[in-house]
Amino acid sequence: MNDFLAIARARGFIHQITDEEGLAQRLRAGPVSAYVGYDCTADSLHVGHLLSIMLLRWFQACGHRPVVLMGGGTTKIGDPSGRDETRQLLSEETIEANKRSIRRTFAPFLRFGEGPSDAIMLDNAEWLDELRYIPFLREVGRHFSVNRMLSMDSVRLRLEREQPLSFIEFNYMLLQSYDFLELHRRYGVILQMGGSDQWGNIVMGVDLIRRMAHAEAFGLTTPLLSTASGQKMGKTAQGAVWLSAHRLSPFDYWQFWRNTEDADVGRFLRLFTELPLAEIARLEALRGAEINEAKKVLATEATALLHGRAAAEAAAETARRTFEEGGAGDELPRIPVGAGMTVMAALVAAGFAKSNAEARRHVAGGGVRVDDEVVADPMQLVRAPAKLSFGRKRHALLVEG
Repeated sequence: MNDFLAIARARGFIHQITDEEGLAQRLRAGPVSAYVGYDCTADSLHVGHLLSIMLLRWFQACGHRPVVLMGGGTTKIGDPSGRDETRQLLSEETIEANKRSIRRTFAPFLRFGEGPSDAIMLDNAEWLDELRYIPFLREVGRHFSVNRMLSMDSVRLRLEREQPLSFIEFNYMLLQSYDFLELHRRYGVILQMGGSDQWGNIVMGVDLIRRMAHAEAFGLTTPLLSTASGQKMGKTAQGAVWLSAHRLSPFDYWQFWRNTEDADVGRFLRLFTELPLAEIARLEALRGAEINEAKKVLATEATALLHGRAAAEAAAETARRTFEEGGAGDELPRIPVGAGMTVMAALVAAGFAKSNAEARRHVAGGGVRVDDEVVADPMQLVRAPAKLSFGRKRHALLVEG
């Protein structure tokens, strides 16, 4: 078995571990089960989730069993971590639809099955929906100190900013801790992994297992990533970078990685590809225009993991034709064009502008082109097929709607 902790640390996945030496001993002793939870707040996960998915992938590659926990139950409550306001409560029908869509994301990354290192996917609604309130308070709630709960970042920061925290949200850390306990009892899970904003909840789960199951458990968190310029990883002017193709095309996903800042190339290659560290060191050492070749490798490798090698190479070829040869490219996002559509409307439809006013400013700035011709009038009509471009790197194919 490969040394999971050594690989995870070398590639930059580890932020904190509750007991690193104890966990290392358990990992060396044989296959271990670890889980990451994913709430179903949208019909797709985004790049912000990719760090934990890649961590589960490496965990499995090292001979251990990854457990994907769908938050069919906890989504009904809403995680307050990192938020200034209460999440909108979703209907059970919406949660179920989101859950069905999200499940497909994991197939390219993990091997599911019945073997000792095969991944399993579970849903915490299986036990949370069946909880009885008074017995839960007596058996589980008594192990939680309100004083300690108030000190957790997810609660403390909200209160310091004088933002309301609902009682339903206050319960979230109890339920997440209880998830860990149930997974330990039912499936022998001894490790929970997640983002660093989940540290408090994870530690509480470790403590609950110690108190109620009289067993040892561990927690591991990944760093919350930001780009070299300080932007939150996975956020763009157009919103989240989604992992589902129905939300973001393979080409746009490829292009997101291609646009990585120079200073982030090596770090992202270590986290989001499986290239050997020696090859990554060679690529991140490139300077000047050559660093663009490293960005293309990052884009192709990251896209291949999610969408498959064929889609990644098609996206790379489309980018080459678009940016190096001036072609339209077969994999560009396709925007249906109706009769009488203006350039202004097309910019908004393509996501290049959030409003008509912003679209007018783009045109006034000289950054909008149709079939490589600069547009001077935002009310100019467009006809399909045509290539709509904003700036040097953003393009869409206008097709008949």
